[in-house]
Amino acid sequence: MILQLFPLWALLLSLLAFFVPGPFSSMSAGIVPLLTVIMLSMGLTLTAKDFANVAKSRKALIVGVCLQFLIMPVAAWLVAKLFGFDDDLTVGMLLVGSVAGGTSSNVMCYLAKGDTALSISMTATSTIIGVFLTPVLVAFLAGQSIDVPVQPMLMALVKVVLLPVVIGVVLNEIAAKWVRKIDMIFPYVSMFAILLIIAIVVALNAGTIASVGLIVACAVILHNAIGLCLGYGVTALLGFDRKICRTIAFEVGLQNSGLATALAMKFFSPVSALPGTLFSVWHNISGSLLAGYWSRKPLDGSSDKASSEKSGTESA
Repeated sequence: MILQLFPLWALLLSLLAFFVPGPFSSMSAGIVPLLTVIMLSMGLTLTAKDFANVAKSRKALIVGVCLQFLIMPVAAWLVAKLFGFDDDLTVGMLLVGSVAGGTSSNVMCYLAKGDTALSISMTATSTIIGVFLTPVLVAFLAGQSIDVPVQPMLMALVKVVLLPVVIGVVLNEIAAKWVRKIDMIFPYVSMFAILLIIAIVVALNAGTIASVGLIVACAVILHNAIGLCLGYGVTALLGFDRKICRTIAFEVGLQNSGLATALAMKFFSPVSALPGTLFSVWHNISGSLLAGYWSRKPLDGSSDKASSEKSGTESA
């Protein structure tokens, strides 16, 4: 119940940070360490077997990861242009669009009766690929008008994302029994860290939110909707069954916005962290609503079964 109410906690803490920004803005140096904790927690929930599962559904995984790093970055650029954002907000949107899928997609996928194993494999794969691809995508789409420190960003991603995930996976392999005893706390640790990041960024942008918060929220909602709709629609057109379509929709539409926020704060400005902050709140709301709707919709059907068998045959 506590985890399912994440959007409510995020909203309440955001309001507190907005009206009483002082205590939270003073913790701005903690954003990167908090993100490191989140990525370590993610790594501790993964095993080498999760990465081995990539081979079992490689067609769906390849399509999903390609859509992840194609739809969301391009959609972010288009939405930023549509709303006429300045450089700070544009780079913030591009960061949200160019990072890997968020871990919340795994939970939403499970609730929506999707392919949880595929979801975990996609999140893990896109996280590793994103370490190298995110800076390149942001630099390419931002153009010459925005100075994107590609190499420093790449090194930061290696230290903040890749190393904690790898350490988590290794610890999970060599001390599995110990990790299983405490694995129930990892989602709560991640949630608390994300909530604190959101509160810090809201506090730092308290003045800006009053003037541009609504328009940025509209842009974020549109961006998220594009990801969810195209993630599902494109995979359906390619002939995947509804279970996989649901899975890829969540993986494409739900981003690691905490990472986008941390990168924005480290390399750009507090304003550029605003899209990531609002995305963190909104994609959990939209994801929860969609998961609730799909959880009530049956997956059975001859066409789905045949498509699933076909996909499984092609992936074997």
